[in-house]
Amino acid sequence: MKLYKLAPICGALLLALAACGCSRLKARDHLNKGVQDFRNAQFQAAIMHFKEAVRLDPSLLNARLYLATAYAQQYVPGADSEDNKKVAQQAIDAFQDVLKVDPNNVTAIASIAQIYYFMKEFDKAKEYNRRRIQVEPNNPEPYYWIGVLDWAVAFPRAQTLRVEHNLAASKDAAHPDELPVIPEKLRTGLAEQNAPLVDEGLTVLKKAIELKPNDTDSMVYLNLLYRQKAEIDPDNETRQADLQQAEDWVNKALETRKKGTASNASEAAPPSSPAQ
Repeated sequence: MKLYKLAPICGALLLALAACGCSRLKARDHLNKGVQDFRNAQFQAAIMHFKEAVRLDPSLLNARLYLATAYAQQYVPGADSEDNKKVAQQAIDAFQDVLKVDPNNVTAIASIAQIYYFMKEFDKAKEYNRRRIQVEPNNPEPYYWIGVLDWAVAFPRAQTLRVEHNLAASKDAAHPDELPVIPEKLRTGLAEQNAPLVDEGLTVLKKAIELKPNDTDSMVYLNLLYRQKAEIDPDNETRQADLQQAEDWVNKALETRKKGTASNASEAAPPSSPAQ
């Protein structure tokens, strides 16, 4: 091909490259403006800028993350209105768009899990926490959250059964947490539902503490799950042993927190005056 025939093709390529570079510059400008609006809690304005940034440069991952986070900031945890649910779904969809580009993005995975938790869609929340463990096997947080989710499903089942069968705590009980033993015919059905959750919850919370020995939140939930285990134990000896385990974890959590408070106070204390 003669050189003069190549000239128009080269010119078109140069124009395309220039246009691409210009789009990317504009995308970054919208990203920067969106970040500023985000920091000022102007989330609707920020969303418009982030959307435009993604349109101009689909490869700009930070714009996608900020867009999803801006949606999430507008979600009100626990509110059941249709508008609020719609905002939650927008945030989830936007975080899933991030995962299409970066499947192992921890921020997106953890954020989706958290939103599903607040929406009380516990199975989906657990699914994303398990996915997070695949990416971060040495991070205690997803293990902790799976334990929380297991308790959040198991506990209401036991409470509902107690209410329905008038098995509340006796006024004459020696301890305020002492509850009547659930009769065997009711306990068997509850065990079928809750035993897998309790076993999993105890396992993941112990893993969380293995990874983070001073994790008092996991200790507290170990206490709660041992109490759920006691609800379905087949005999009194096992039940008492599990209740003791629960008490032990409560005490360990209190002791760990006390040590942490004392350590922080020691670090914050001014140095002693030099000898005169």
